[in-house]
Amino acid sequence: MHAASGNSAHTHEEDQTRHSHYHDPAEKKRQLNRIARAIGHLNHVKSMIENDVDCADVLIQLAAVNAALRGLGKEIINEHMHHCITHAIEDGDLQAVEEFQKAVQKFI
Repeated sequence: MHAASGNSAHTHEEDQTRHSHYHDPAEKKRQLNRIARAIGHLNHVKSMIENDVDCADVLIQLAAVNAALRGLGKEIINEHMHHCITHAIEDGDLQAVEEFQKAVQKFI
């Protein structure tokens, strides 16, 4: 396994095995910041709806939230492919690769 301090372990649903991998703290912080911005933006959309703002304006803001979340998803896919999946392949963890493929299919 490719382990480092600060690892997180993921559990495979089928057999409850674990594989650990490192998440770069700077990358994790960037992702959490993107989530916080999206939450703030979504709260603004909620406020717009509560205040009967024009539906077209609400939809435009929802599109922005959706784009932000899709961008975050793409970033997570990219990071996972470059680090976690590379290590899983090196370690022969085909189950991790298959699970990632399923997750990507759900995302797209």
